[in-house]
Amino acid sequence: MSEHRVPHAAGSIHDLVRKATHSPAIMTKAETIRLAEHVLKGGEHATEEEQAIAKRAALDPEGVNASEIQLLGKRAAAKK
Repeated sequence: MSEHRVPHAAGSIHDLVRKATHSPAIMTKAETIRLAEHVLKGGEHATEEEQAIAKRAALDPEGVNASEIQLLGKRAAAKK
C-alpha cells in the first residue's frame, strides 16, 4: 500500500510550481501570493491575462480559482 503524504508548504519555487500545476486546489494563501509575485517580478514574460491573474492573486489569493493558479504555475515552469 502506498503512503499518502500530507501536503506541506512548498520550500522552493520548483516545489511551488509543481504544487500549482498538479494540486492547485490545496495551495495555501501564502503559496498563491508567492507564486503570483514570482510571475509578476520574476521576468516571466507573462501575457496580459496572466499578469492580471497574478495581480489579483497577490491582492486576494482566495479570489482566484484552481485553473488560474494552474495557469500561473505553467507560466513559472516555462522559464525554469
